[in-house]
Amino acid sequence: MKTCLKSIVTTVTVASVLTFASIPDADAKKLRWKLHAAFGQNVAVIGPPPHRVAEAVKRMSDGDFDIKVFEPGALTGGYAYYDPVSQGAIDAAFGTPGANQGKNIAYAFLSTWPFGPAAPEFAAWMMHGGGVQLAEEFYARDNIKYLLCGMIPPETSGWFRNEITSLEQLKGMKMRFFGLGAKVMQKFGVSTQQLAAADIYPALELGTIDATEFSMPAIDRTLGLYQIAKYNYYPGWHQQSTSNELLINMDKWNELPDNYQAMLETACTASVAQMIADGEASQFQAMIDNEANGVKNLTWPDEVIGEFRSKWDEVLQEELAASEDLQRVWDSFTSFDEKYQVWGARGYLK
Repeated sequence: MKTCLKSIVTTVTVASVLTFASIPDADAKKLRWKLHAAFGQNVAVIGPPPHRVAEAVKRMSDGDFDIKVFEPGALTGGYAYYDPVSQGAIDAAFGTPGANQGKNIAYAFLSTWPFGPAAPEFAAWMMHGGGVQLAEEFYARDNIKYLLCGMIPPETSGWFRNEITSLEQLKGMKMRFFGLGAKVMQKFGVSTQQLAAADIYPALELGTIDATEFSMPAIDRTLGLYQIAKYNYYPGWHQQSTSNELLINMDKWNELPDNYQAMLETACTASVAQMIADGEASQFQAMIDNEANGVKNLTWPDEVIGEFRSKWDEVLQEELAASEDLQRVWDSFTSFDEKYQVWGARGYLK
């Protein structure tokens, strides 16, 4: 009897072990990534997208692909994400190519450039005219996978403490300015620096900078710029549209199954459309609110815009002569634009 009982217990125990061993560990199936966000979640338009991408991927994967988004400064500084992604210290980062122009000036152009196209044409060139392919090539040199993951409409031209009645007033000014537009401002004697979003308000408040531009009215309002600078100029000649990116460590990207790669691509494509719509829908109220707080929304005279354009032409030629990659980007866009204008010049009301 004892022998029989012992046999039964042994059989049950072995069966139980085998049964539990055959049940897949649900946690082991989960893939967890860390994603750095260049902008805080509370920043209008550009803050929420990486969180939406992460949520979309989680839903599409039934929770098996879990991307945790970290605020600026938690993993690395706001714009300091290129090397950590390249080296695999972080899995991915959401930002804008111009943040990486110190690595390759062509990245500035893949983000935005003075007197560039509106968002629809910019997106069309990136997706169908070769822009994405060039970005993929450049980033791949440093072990990074590039995904176009956002696009925003025009920005403002800048926030100033005093009204600008002559461009001579710009001489000697210290100003936060982004991308290739900064080189145009330097032609007018402005000392420029590219600060991340979180650093702009304190720099303006402390007088480290005299003026700034960052983005469109709703985004700038989130940063509180209207509290210090009361003269906001338009149009944003330096950024008529701006692209956003999701950068992924190439080794991590290559390890993903095809369906997970497709989830990221799909979520980022949706992000492009969402950000354009969010950008267009949120500016007018911010401008109205700014005026209620004592801000003057001012428009540059045509002759001033002409002077900015003239200096941009100089900067463009200087930069093209210095960078083969930038020349390739410019040639790609101008070739596309020439064909696009067959439609663009006729399809829209003037």
